[in-house]
Amino acid sequence: MITEIDLKLKSDTRIGIRKELTNIFLDEISGTGKGEFASRYIYYVEKLEDGRRIYLKRPAALNKGFDFTVHVEDTNFGIKRSTTLPSHKSIVEDLKTKKTENLEDFKKVKTTIKRIFDCEIIDDINYKEFNFKTGHSIELILKVIKWLYIEQDITYWNWSGRNMLNNSLNNI
Repeated sequence: MITEIDLKLKSDTRIGIRKELTNIFLDEISGTGKGEFASRYIYYVEKLEDGRRIYLKRPAALNKGFDFTVHVEDTNFGIKRSTTLPSHKSIVEDLKTKKTENLEDFKKVKTTIKRIFDCEIIDDINYKEFNFKTGHSIELILKVIKWLYIEQDITYWNWSGRNMLNNSLNNI
């Protein structure tokens, strides 16, 4: 059974976001076994300007507990195989191409990434100020980064959380 839910978080702090999202996960109905008897959830968390949605899938294939994976509808992040699942590496590589294409806009992107890291709510109008032609849309990349940060905060909340991904982004 797959349950699909539209989700909009209200919190604007790391602790608040983690609490809000894990409380939502706590409300999930338990499965009764494996395979078709497991409960599965898809949470639609962002809508892109072109209509595609960013969504979370639970449970994650390899991890247990509160973990989830981040996906983008109708988007391929794979090189050897098709996948809607963006990796940290695919995000970093996309941003590297954007840096090469337009260094001035990339500097503004870095500022926006810092704001996302600090849990600021970014208005969709802010994504229109960038002008990149390479890779995925900057709106997609930045919204995915937001959810990868949240995923890392939940998976590694007793360790570094979002700092792992942020260190990779800062090294671009």
